[in-house]
Amino acid sequence: MAKGVIHHIELYVSNLKRSLDFWGWFLEELGYSSFQKWEGGQSWKMGDTYIVFVQVEERFLDIPYHRCRVGLNHLAFYAESREHVDDMTEKLNHKGVNLLYTEQHPFAGGDDYYAVYFEDPDRIKVELVAP
Repeated sequence: MAKGVIHHIELYVSNLKRSLDFWGWFLEELGYSSFQKWEGGQSWKMGDTYIVFVQVEERFLDIPYHRCRVGLNHLAFYAESREHVDDMTEKLNHKGVNLLYTEQHPFAGGDDYYAVYFEDPDRIKVELVAP
């Protein structure tokens, strides 16, 4: 394995079912496959990298996630093309997902940066960017 390649990312979520519904279709659209499943979590894998979602313990639900606090700000994934970004934007809209920076879409990251930005159920920012 190449040094420095991400092995996995693990996210604790406030409502596992809601997060799995959200992330499952999105990751599968990007080519990830269901990898592991257990009562308190599930993962999806592509190549040697996998993403894990775990139900947070109730005792830690008192402080909700906010991307401007210390910790994860967002996850960014490559799309196949600008057309793929457009297709996914339409699917996200159809699913009622909260899109971000809509007034600047698809160039919210700059004139040559073609992407869609949105939030998962816990308001974690997700980005899908064309190469």
